[in-house]
Amino acid sequence: MDHSPEFLAIVNDARTRVEETDVPGYLQLRDRNDPHILIDVREESEFAAGHLPGAIHLGKGVIERDIVSAVPDKDATLILYCGGGFRSVLAADNLRKMGYSRAISMDGGWRAWNQAGQPVEK
Repeated sequence: MDHSPEFLAIVNDARTRVEETDVPGYLQLRDRNDPHILIDVREESEFAAGHLPGAIHLGKGVIERDIVSAVPDKDATLILYCGGGFRSVLAADNLRKMGYSRAISMDGGWRAWNQAGQPVEK
């Protein structure tokens, strides 16, 4: 997908403040049994079509509104993913501004997960 320079500029700005991981990094965290909450920030229809095992859905359009009731612990490690890592980095940036210091974006997101041949849930 081609993204506008304006969109890429705000994504790149957010990346200066947000920790990122990738699929192998997430798998290491998961396999170490490090406590975390996996959050799919894609649209509801995308989540329904398939998502990472164990993920909860808090779409980018509502995550800032609903995160405090869904995850009251602001010290929790949150791993956010979307289709490719753009929406998730924007959402993680906003969550960090809300006090969630461990909001981490998964670079590559859903596409990288599938390319790595990892299992999915529906």
